[in-house]
Amino acid sequence: MTAFMPSKRDFLKTTGAAAASIILPREVIASLENIDQPVKIGLITDLHQDIMHDGPLRLQVFLDAMKEEQPDALIQLGDFAYPTKKNEVVTKAFERAHRQTLHVLGNHEIDGGHSFDAVAKLWGMKGRYYTEKINGLNVIVLDGNEKPANHASGYPSHIGAKQLEWLATQLKTLSGPIIVFSHQPLAGPSCIDNAGVVQSLLNSAADKVLLAVNGHTHIDYLTRVDNISYLHVNSASYKWVGGSYRNESYPKEIHSKFRWIEYTCPYRDSLFTTLTINPTTGRIEVQGRKSEWVGESPSQLGIADKPNLTDGKEICPSIRSRQISKS
Repeated sequence: MTAFMPSKRDFLKTTGAAAASIILPREVIASLENIDQPVKIGLITDLHQDIMHDGPLRLQVFLDAMKEEQPDALIQLGDFAYPTKKNEVVTKAFERAHRQTLHVLGNHEIDGGHSFDAVAKLWGMKGRYYTEKINGLNVIVLDGNEKPANHASGYPSHIGAKQLEWLATQLKTLSGPIIVFSHQPLAGPSCIDNAGVVQSLLNSAADKVLLAVNGHTHIDYLTRVDNISYLHVNSASYKWVGGSYRNESYPKEIHSKFRWIEYTCPYRDSLFTTLTINPTTGRIEVQGRKSEWVGESPSQLGIADKPNLTDGKEICPSIRSRQISKS
C-alpha cells in the first residue's frame, strides 16, 4: 500500500498570487513579436522513478493535470527513470501523453548501466543536446553531463568545447525568443563547473534568450546573472538529505522495499509546473504547486541552511508562482 493518496484537488491547487517577479531586459521583449499567441510548456523534473515507490502515480497526476492545462509541449528535465523495460510504465506514458514531448538528460539516467548516447537513442531524442521549436518559440536543450579534461570521479557537471561551439552557433543563428533547458543549473547552487563560460554566451544573446531553466537541485529558486534569469524547478518527489540524515517517512513496508527513500525528505504530492510565455503582456508566468513534507523536513532533521537556501523558502515542498516580466 502507498501512503501517497492525494485527491485531484490537492494537485491542482496553486500557491496563489505571484510570489516573486523578475524583470526581463527590454531588448528581449522585441523577440516576443515572433510568437503570435501564448506558448505554454508543462514541466516536470527529478521524478526519480528508481528511488520512489510511487513514481508512476506522481507522473500520472502530472499528465492528468496537463490534460486540463492543454500545454503546447511537455518537457521532463532529467533524472526521470533508467531506460529499462520495467520503467516503460513511466517513459512510455510520458511519450504518449502529448504530440510533442521533450527529454533532457539527467546525471542519474546512466545509473542503470547505459551511456548517455544510448539513453538519447532509446528515448527518441535528436541527440544529447539539440534544438526544437514550440509554436514559434525556439528551445535549446543542453547536456551538462560531459567530462572535463581533469575529471577524477563522481558525476561530471560540465559542458564541453564541442557543445559550447554548437551552442554559440545556435545563439547566433536562431531567431528569438529562446528558452534554454538543462538538467544541471547554469547559474546558482550546484551549477556546472564552467558555468561562467555558458553565462557569457547566453548574455551575448540577451536580446533573444528569455530564460534558462533547470532541474537537479530539488529546490525552488530563481536567480539572475547579467541580463539572463535562471529558474531552478523543484523535484517532483523529494529533497535528498543523504546517509547522515536517514529517516523513515513512510510505513516500514515501503522502506523495506525501496531502500533509498530513507535518504530523502519526500513531498506528499507530486510537484510540477507550467511555463507560459505571453507575447501580449511580455511576461513569463510560472504556475505554482504546493505540497507538504512526508515526515520531517530537512531542518527538523538538523540540517543547517546553506547560503541563500532557506528551509521553508527555497528548500520546500512547493513551486512558487512567479511572473517574469518586462520593466
